[in-house]
Amino acid sequence: MSTPLRPLGDYIVAVSEEAEAKTASGLYLPDKAQEKPKIAKVVATGPSAKQVKIGNRIVYKSYSTTDVKVADIEYVLVKEEDVLATVQ
Repeated sequence: MSTPLRPLGDYIVAVSEEAEAKTASGLYLPDKAQEKPKIAKVVATGPSAKQVKIGNRIVYKSYSTTDVKVADIEYVLVKEEDVLATVQ
């Protein structure tokens, strides 16, 4: 996936994964009741990012992000230091 955003420094551009709309017991949750996901797929990295690569799935601090919507796609900008882990 190419992105119209080119991050600077150690910033990472990622796309958040969709929150589950259905519980394990089969109940559907309204949008406001769903918890925002804290896992995203990396689509671009800045030149100073060292440990995170394009294609990684990351767990990040949700309160330290910047959300940007471009061409109907919502991107999350995260500093590399705010990435807590990669998902295998």
